[in-house]
Amino acid sequence: MNALVGMKLSIVTRKAQTTRHRILGILSTDAHQIIFVDTPGNIEPKYGLQRVMMRSLQAALRDADVIIHMVDASSKKPDFDADLQFGDTPAVLVINKLDLVSKDQALELSAKGSDVRTYAAVVPVSAKNAKGLDSLIQEVASLLPVGPEYYPREMVTEHPERFFVAEIVREKIFENFHAEVPYSVQVNIAAWGEREGQKDLIDADIVVERESQKGIIIGKRGSGLKRIGIAARRDIEEMLGRDIFLRLFVKVRPGWRNSDGRLREFGYN
Repeated sequence: MNALVGMKLSIVTRKAQTTRHRILGILSTDAHQIIFVDTPGNIEPKYGLQRVMMRSLQAALRDADVIIHMVDASSKKPDFDADLQFGDTPAVLVINKLDLVSKDQALELSAKGSDVRTYAAVVPVSAKNAKGLDSLIQEVASLLPVGPEYYPREMVTEHPERFFVAEIVREKIFENFHAEVPYSVQVNIAAWGEREGQKDLIDADIVVERESQKGIIIGKRGSGLKRIGIAARRDIEEMLGRDIFLRLFVKVRPGWRNSDGRLREFGYN
């Protein structure tokens, strides 16, 4: 979706389950307006947060006019999610990472996908190199119903800046820590002050479930927190187009991933 709309909206890491929310991206041209919704991946939920994520996925599937089903061509075991039901909604199979496989491998994946379900189209792409994206947009546009524009042309998303700031901090945690720690982390923007003649002051709370996780995030003499802060600040400044002062605080909220109250408080509805 980032490649399609020309802006980084969804955080990207090598770890599964990075996406937790439905991320909305808007592509407006003279010919059409396409509203993309990036969803969490399909998993068997094991705790409250994952159950919310799966409800979000199912709601997106119900609401969509077209489904883009993306498969990683470079994966040793590409997953076509045979159990995931698309109903009568037309779907486009996207074979991504074409830059990492041969044409024959891409064709083989296309055939395997078509054995699982019927697709309206199969489009090989390289999101990294922006190859095949025009063809994908044309295929999706041809399947969409005719209707009015829902958003102003200059609008790319409906999410506020603080949402993306929190997501960037969470992305850096996923990139810098392993095992269960990143999956136990929630990032909330506690305060954001615009100061005349000075850098914006942003306070972000990094919420974990256990004291041991807090120690891992902070690191020896604060090295972990410093590493997150440097990487996040760089990307946030690039996104905002201005300098910021970012302060990170680690807080323990036991069992927050299984608490309905905490999940609602953190914006998981």
